[in-house]
Amino acid sequence: MPITPTPKIWMNGDLVDWDEARVHVLTHTLHYGTGVFEGIRAYATSDGPAVFRLTDHIVRLFNSATILGMTIPYTVDELIEATLATVASTGLDSCYVRPLAYLGYGEMGLNTKPCSVDVAIACWPWGAYLGDDAVNTGVRMKISSWTRHDHNTMPPAAKTVGNYVNSSLAKVEALNAGYDEAIMLAPNGLVAECTGENIFVSRNDVVITPPLSAGALEGITQNTVMAIAQELEIELRVDSLARSDLYIAEEVFVCGTAAEVSSVNSIDDRPIPCPGPKTLAIAEMYGRVVRGEVPQFKHWCELAN
Repeated sequence: MPITPTPKIWMNGDLVDWDEARVHVLTHTLHYGTGVFEGIRAYATSDGPAVFRLTDHIVRLFNSATILGMTIPYTVDELIEATLATVASTGLDSCYVRPLAYLGYGEMGLNTKPCSVDVAIACWPWGAYLGDDAVNTGVRMKISSWTRHDHNTMPPAAKTVGNYVNSSLAKVEALNAGYDEAIMLAPNGLVAECTGENIFVSRNDVVITPPLSAGALEGITQNTVMAIAQELEIELRVDSLARSDLYIAEEVFVCGTAAEVSSVNSIDDRPIPCPGPKTLAIAEMYGRVVRGEVPQFKHWCELAN
């Protein structure tokens, strides 16, 4: 999706004009992919724009950096404050938020220890990643020929810039074949996740999502969906899924900050009932939760004004 510029981007402590937010061509992360990022959304609420689960996202950013051996030169609280200021500077009621910590200019080579760590936060308007009506119409999926990272190859628990080469290859392969999205399998053949979303599969009236050991990112939206399922008294568990489980599912949906909650209507040309009742119930409540309309979850909405 094309990016619509907003007035400011936060870079290393300052809000700078959008067109002035530049990096050198020899920036380390541009060459080697050693950076970490988050995808976050701000939503319009009755109290003004609010960033959904901002603290959890920034904590995960720091966890990803720790896994890579990066030291972010700010505190969690400082980046929370910077994010809220950046969102407020856009003047938008809702937007997508992208914090990025990366290795900067001045050093080259595979030894990252001498490199500076720079941080940027940008916001822009962005609709649902898989389509604004994906929860009702569903998306077509295929099993990717690209395998999800093994834990001792590239750490899938870290939301790392370089990790997404794997996801991008799978995404483009699916698009070129006429599908909307790809499902990635772990090296052992079990279901891991999609290229940018966690997956949920209903079998025998139980909703199952793969474990982190399968290579799935520990999704914040995934965690939100699990809390909503509990609230709705939908039985949900974390468990292994085989490829064949997908083909005979009662319903399938995916979730992520960018995609929100989206239905799946087919996998490898096997039709999946869509939209499923559990998917619709979870998606409806999710839409209210992120907008601060469900009291027990309102603490997840951090106001930007």
